[in-house]
Amino acid sequence: MNSDAIINTIFDDLQDEIIDSDLLKEEKANRLTALLKLGDQRVNLMLVGATGSGKSSTINALFDMSVADVGIGVDPETKEIAKFDLGNLTIWDTPGLGDSVEADRDHLEKIRLKLSETDGGGNLLIDLVLVVLDASSRDMAVSFDVISNTLIPCLGEENAHRILIALNQADMAMKGRHWNHEQNAPEPALKGFLTKKANSVKKRILDATGVTVDPVCYCAGYTDGEEKQKPYNLSKLLYYILMAVPAEKRLVIADNLNEDEDNWAYDDGEMDYTQTVREGFFKSLLSGITGGAEEGAITGCCILGIPGLLAGGFIGGLLGGLRSLIIKPLMGISK
Repeated sequence: MNSDAIINTIFDDLQDEIIDSDLLKEEKANRLTALLKLGDQRVNLMLVGATGSGKSSTINALFDMSVADVGIGVDPETKEIAKFDLGNLTIWDTPGLGDSVEADRDHLEKIRLKLSETDGGGNLLIDLVLVVLDASSRDMAVSFDVISNTLIPCLGEENAHRILIALNQADMAMKGRHWNHEQNAPEPALKGFLTKKANSVKKRILDATGVTVDPVCYCAGYTDGEEKQKPYNLSKLLYYILMAVPAEKRLVIADNLNEDEDNWAYDDGEMDYTQTVREGFFKSLLSGITGGAEEGAITGCCILGIPGLLAGGFIGGLLGGLRSLIIKPLMGISK
């Protein structure tokens, strides 16, 4: 990362908009205080998965890793867990599992130590564990073992919502067959296969732990020489990530998204994930800055595909600068 680079965050933009708004001085002070608390929020995301499952390609597809500060675990015991800091978003990338029994034992102990850490308020440090599975693999025993015997026992069933199961490499699930490269989507045969695969994973975890999960099938994409596979269903994966992160922390995710439009352009069409994601970010913004009091001002108008807001009060002061406020974090998921 270039330490001399000046990175303007969504919180910087929002602060400028509040200062330049026509709000009364006292109201500006209240909103700036609320913004300060919102800007202090942090998100800690842990990635777990077998070697070759695509953890690195997943975080590169989701986030702007070009600005990440790279380090290692804070404690010597977790030194093999790579740490990526993107402002208030920290990604903990754990070592790949499945290479050897002895190595797995060592890696799992490091994962347990990290999962047991708490923040300054005594809450669990890790907000979300993203378990990346290889949809093209038949052998997921190691991954199921870590879910059943490490993740859920460490976090507790009451925090099972912090665990997201992601089936990567959907394009190769049937050895590359039945993938429509022109549409960058699975053909019916592969789509049915992926549904069965996700249901099988869901049932296996439920039977072993009593916990219900909803696996997401996707493709993180890759570039290999002249060959390039665009991401698929990444917007759905982002949607599930947001649903697992507290609302007041979602803007931290928004501020670090990969801005490559191709990354968000293809999904399974089951719902409008991009619209839901945009609304989720807006609700987070309104809830954090206004306490949700002006959420009723949402109308059917659109600015960059985001519901417009009626002029007046805080929103009136923001309306003119809304484009600059939202374009950086959301340009990559606008269709």
